[in-house]
Amino acid sequence: MAQAVSLPRILVSTDASKALSKQAASTRKPRTSISTKKRVSAVRLMRIQFGGAFADLLNKKGKGSGDNEMGYVERTLGFRTKDLDDRDLRLVTDIVGGTIRWRRYLDHLICLLCHDEKTFSSMEPLLLQILRIGFYEIVKLDMPPYAVVDENVRLAKVALRPGAGNLVNGILRKLVLLKDNNSLPLPKLEGNDRAQARALATIYSHPVWMVRRWTKYLGQEEAIKLMVWNNSDPSFSLRANSRKGVTRADLVMQLNLLKVPHELSLHLDEFIRVKTGLQNVIQAGLLKEGLCAVQDESAGLVVAVVDPQPGQSIVDCCAAPGGKTLYMASRLSGQGLVYAIDINKGRLRILNETAKLHQVNSVIRTIHADLRTFADNSTVKYDKVLLDAPCSGLGVLSKRADLRWNRRLEDMEELKILQDELLDAASLLVKPGGVLVYSTCSIDPEENEERVEAFLLRHPVRSLALYMCKSVEFSIDPADGLVPSDFVTKHGFFSSDPVKHSLDGAFAARLVRAF
Repeated sequence: MAQAVSLPRILVSTDASKALSKQAASTRKPRTSISTKKRVSAVRLMRIQFGGAFADLLNKKGKGSGDNEMGYVERTLGFRTKDLDDRDLRLVTDIVGGTIRWRRYLDHLICLLCHDEKTFSSMEPLLLQILRIGFYEIVKLDMPPYAVVDENVRLAKVALRPGAGNLVNGILRKLVLLKDNNSLPLPKLEGNDRAQARALATIYSHPVWMVRRWTKYLGQEEAIKLMVWNNSDPSFSLRANSRKGVTRADLVMQLNLLKVPHELSLHLDEFIRVKTGLQNVIQAGLLKEGLCAVQDESAGLVVAVVDPQPGQSIVDCCAAPGGKTLYMASRLSGQGLVYAIDINKGRLRILNETAKLHQVNSVIRTIHADLRTFADNSTVKYDKVLLDAPCSGLGVLSKRADLRWNRRLEDMEELKILQDELLDAASLLVKPGGVLVYSTCSIDPEENEERVEAFLLRHPVRSLALYMCKSVEFSIDPADGLVPSDFVTKHGFFSSDPVKHSLDGAFAARLVRAF
């Protein structure tokens, strides 16, 4: 499965974690009226920023991770907090996700109201997270200012010290006054391209390098639309599990009983869009029982490009956690095999467990290996090979709120090298006349069209006779007829555009081996 790969970043050391706990332990008795969800939000933001945790509070099996979270909160803040109920857990996820999305903009405001960049840059992590939450709630959620100020001030006093509470009080009150007067400071969109990119990066809270890249490829107007999409609340899709006899109509009936608003997918018969209420679906056990799976329509359309048919042998080269593997397996009708290769043994174990749950394990074989090594040593060729390559994840920033801050421009070059290596390896597994599909969850042409173009150049004509008949080792097989025409580019590739299609951004090229 295409993964938004996180290359090395700074992690909190054990000593740093102990220091945070020691710092917060000076006051052990909490005021019971302090919102537990506010405490959890502040600590979770620290975990995400320093430890690489993901902004969601659900694990892959749809089970709440609240127990572990509460334990970490207790260790960091130095006192016990009551458990979160499902409603509070949802609110924590919303606050955390929104605060992460708008971090650059919120930090811009906080820094200005500190009147001293040095004060801002030296601010202790927990204090900064408390301020970010307060600013987000006032500026973006329009929550009652007096309540936000009161809760965050008391949280700072309890978790840190009285002086921290006084600082939070002063800064938040300045913010409230500016908002009431409709005079929140924003950078002006003026100057050269670099200056405008910096301004847009602050206004729409994205890294400057992303803004410059999208402006280059899309133009400023479309880049702004994309950033607006990335900052919106994400929607999800559910796929009915046909191997358990569940139809989309059955799933619709379940959602109606749970009073979950939904829309039918316009593109895939098994899919349903859900904007809100996913927690209700999880709590009802629909995922745990294998009746459906959370899977974006863009991922389903990539499988449509592969076009699995009963009796075929198919390789999913970077398979874990296995969403596309499971969907391809379900389309084999019990005939054929999907070989799921991945370098991560633990994630393959999860895939095997999910395959049993979805009743497709009879047509799935997992292989723990580095694709490059496996392909070099394999003598077996397959009907179809899917390389859902590790990528930047620039097409899924709406769902992955933290990813924009963990990705660097330098990562793009490293990823392109890896993608080329994996694509070359995957091509070795395709039988003559077979199909190779290269896909990503990125919208960046350098990871998509340019990787395919480079691959075709590396697999040139092999003889004069072949040159005369203009045959090459691999050629593009247009996706027309496999996906709706609105998703097919002029070169015959599949491409989903977040703004245009209201789906995750994704790409897939279907290549046929000629000999």
